[in-house]
Amino acid sequence: MRVEPVPLGFVFRSRAKEEKAPVAEKTPVSISKQPRDPQAPKGRPTPKRSEAQSQRRSVAHTPTNRKEAAKRQREERRVQMERQRQALASGDERYLPARDKGPVRKFARDFIDSRFNIAEWFLPMAVVILVLSMVRVGYLQNIALLLWLVVIVLIVLDSIASGLRLKKRLAERFPDESRKGAVAYGLMRSLQMRRLRLPKPQVKRGERP
Repeated sequence: MRVEPVPLGFVFRSRAKEEKAPVAEKTPVSISKQPRDPQAPKGRPTPKRSEAQSQRRSVAHTPTNRKEAAKRQREERRVQMERQRQALASGDERYLPARDKGPVRKFARDFIDSRFNIAEWFLPMAVVILVLSMVRVGYLQNIALLLWLVVIVLIVLDSIASGLRLKKRLAERFPDESRKGAVAYGLMRSLQMRRLRLPKPQVKRGERP
């Protein structure tokens, strides 16, 4: 029986095809058709539009150097001071300074503003007494000295009475809250003329807070 010789080229070509076939099968067929955001890191999914916008805004608002950061801090401080100034004029509790915030401090302010305080007239009376004391007349200087003593005694007595009443009212109104420094805060306010007080008075004289 005669055996036909097989061409060597056919054997090599068939082996090469068999070796290449598994490699072609291992190649992934499906590739994600979703376009990758050029700003998204490699290997991570493309962020949503809202997330991308928020990231861009945060990057835009982040100061890039020390000079820009200092400028931004000055601007924020200016805005905060303007809010405090408006709050002191309107009595808005949200933007008041820390020493004026809280219901206890507000009650102390209203209590003092609703009363007639002798201490608030200290500066005008002091000016009058100073003028009288500068006049080169003996009895006028004696009157000035007497007025000075009377004013001081009246202010001390009125401040003691106001402080005791304020302390009692605070204990009745706010038994479970901290009242530290509220009486001194109210008495310091009583030394100022009503029209010059900050925050501006929110109650009328004689009106019960």
